[in-house]
Amino acid sequence: MGGMTSRAARLAPPPRRWPYWVAAALLALVACVAIGEWLGWPFLANPVQRLLSERLERRVLLSDGVGVDRYLDVESDREFSLRLIGGLRLQVTHLEIAAPVWSRAPHTVRARDVELDLDYTDLWRAHRGQRLRVARLKASSLDAQLERLADGRASWQVGPAPTATPLAPPPLPQWGSLQVGSGLVQYRDAPLAIDVNARLSLQGDATPAPASPGQRLQVDISGRVRKLPVKIEAVAYGVLPWAAGEVPSQPVPLSVQASVGRAQFSFLGSATEVASLTGLTGRFSLKGPSLAAVGDVLGGVTLPTTAPFRMDGLLHVLGDSWRTQILDATIGRSHLNGAFVYDAARNPPLLSGRLGGSRLMLVDLGPVVGTTAIVPAVAVGTGAEVKPSQAAGKVLPNRPFDLPTLSAMDANVLIDIANVDLNTSYLEPLEPLRGHLVLQGGVLSLRELEARTAQGRLAGEVGLDGRNAVALWNAKLRWDGVRLERWIHQKRASGAPPFVSGAMSGQATLTGQGRSTAEILASLKGPLRSELRGGSISHLVIEAAGLDIAQSLGVMIKGDDALPVHCAVADLVADRGVLRTRVVVLDTSDSTVWIDGSLSMVSEQLDLRAVVSPKDKSPLALRSPLHVRGSFADPQLQLEKGAIGGKLAASVLLGLINPLAALLPLVDMGSAEDAGRGATGCQGLMQRKPTPKS
Repeated sequence: MGGMTSRAARLAPPPRRWPYWVAAALLALVACVAIGEWLGWPFLANPVQRLLSERLERRVLLSDGVGVDRYLDVESDREFSLRLIGGLRLQVTHLEIAAPVWSRAPHTVRARDVELDLDYTDLWRAHRGQRLRVARLKASSLDAQLERLADGRASWQVGPAPTATPLAPPPLPQWGSLQVGSGLVQYRDAPLAIDVNARLSLQGDATPAPASPGQRLQVDISGRVRKLPVKIEAVAYGVLPWAAGEVPSQPVPLSVQASVGRAQFSFLGSATEVASLTGLTGRFSLKGPSLAAVGDVLGGVTLPTTAPFRMDGLLHVLGDSWRTQILDATIGRSHLNGAFVYDAARNPPLLSGRLGGSRLMLVDLGPVVGTTAIVPAVAVGTGAEVKPSQAAGKVLPNRPFDLPTLSAMDANVLIDIANVDLNTSYLEPLEPLRGHLVLQGGVLSLRELEARTAQGRLAGEVGLDGRNAVALWNAKLRWDGVRLERWIHQKRASGAPPFVSGAMSGQATLTGQGRSTAEILASLKGPLRSELRGGSISHLVIEAAGLDIAQSLGVMIKGDDALPVHCAVADLVADRGVLRTRVVVLDTSDSTVWIDGSLSMVSEQLDLRAVVSPKDKSPLALRSPLHVRGSFADPQLQLEKGAIGGKLAASVLLGLINPLAALLPLVDMGSAEDAGRGATGCQGLMQRKPTPKS
């Protein structure tokens, strides 16, 4: 029995010891990982340094040492510390990333006391081409020198160079939390014409959350943007959680003071995502020499050239959508308000909203159509005046349009302004002015235009096509029931009737092309027609126009009265900038007046001739056509000397025979037949309905 037992024992399989070895190995591995995590993997410093250098294609230093082959001090967990469990967590006393080979900068990033946290999911997304998100970056000091060349190469970009130069720079990483004690960032961008330096400092406790009221982050930026000097001072009270793609827990109070060129901006409010200005909410103030200067700074925002301005309002930024409510905008002597949304996510960007206000002085928007408003600088505190742009001896504005800005963005704005002053003391303002401004693909149009003035109405549309080097302009306007005695301010002695009265109606369909208002007017083409109904005209004006001395003296003695106007029609046509009269006639019970001639927008010259046919007799008249000649800036009134000279010569000769006979050449018997033909023709024109052109 004993032999059998020992034999069975010899035949039994040996015990399985490999599970123990596996368990021991796993325990040893766990112990090594635990020790490595506890120590911060100091022996991985060199491999990590080499790996980052290879991946970024530039030298990376993780210590104060010079060379990538030197092992770091493993006895101090403050110089290099790496954690791998739950994500990558790196701590180094010194971090330096060299500049690319094409750059002259000494480095791209240099930082002290760096703590960097990266989640594995974020690294996986970045590996698949998505934007890298950094969970946390903390540094006691940071020195970054970022630049982008005209060909699109950027110092912070990893991988092949872009094939085309983008308008916007390559995206920077997204941040979960960024804390920097003090830093300097130099940013140079050739495509965007930006060259600025930014200094930042964080004072107070730097705990990431919640933000402490005692924390104070200050950023000072100086340099040039699009060749304009820039100075920005921003202060945030509390650590800024730069959370991208997440809803931040708490907004941070923020104040900004900035100047770009002569434009000045201030903001007081709060922000939640500072990197992209998401959640920026507060009150702002903006002033400068012209709205166009602000649009130039923003880049891609088309704003009109105006007089100096100042505006106050509310601002809210959510992603690529900027919403602003303008509580009060003072442009020269104009007072406007409005609400707008600027959508930068569209291509091109879209500005939409409404523009209103109590008063708009046309002179304040004079530069929009090529003139220049001269407004005292003290009105808005800019310290500058704008000088006129007309050429010597000219009155038509010749300031070139800035056509490329029309293609920089689209716009859809409703306009409703209570009072529009036409910049003249002789004409009644428009009360109100309404319209729909649309800018799309470089084509600007003012549609559904409607204005009221002097109990009448103006309606139509105006367009400017700026897609080419030469702008194409068109206008279809019609007016009805405009009372001339109210629209035209006519200063007269007490009790005297207005020089002219009545309801004026008409329409115009005009086109033109050019690079300025003067060039468009110099190419003007199309018909213009107007008529007067139920009106009257000064008796003295009619007699003076006909050089009826006797009746003019009589009117002056007994007092002026109003002659009813039976008919008044002006039918003109423009061709290559020259406005010619087809028929201009005014018929009253006393006389009929014809006017013919032309007005040249090319040379700014007048050549008009007025002939008066009286319907009654006059014992003393020097009937002679009147001429209005000269330039728009200096018109001259002339008489036909031949006709007057003949009458005066005959009067002198007859006076030698008999003094009473000298009056015979000056007696005007009138011509009822000629005046009647004029009246009939005038009535026919008024009854003729012009065919509107498409």
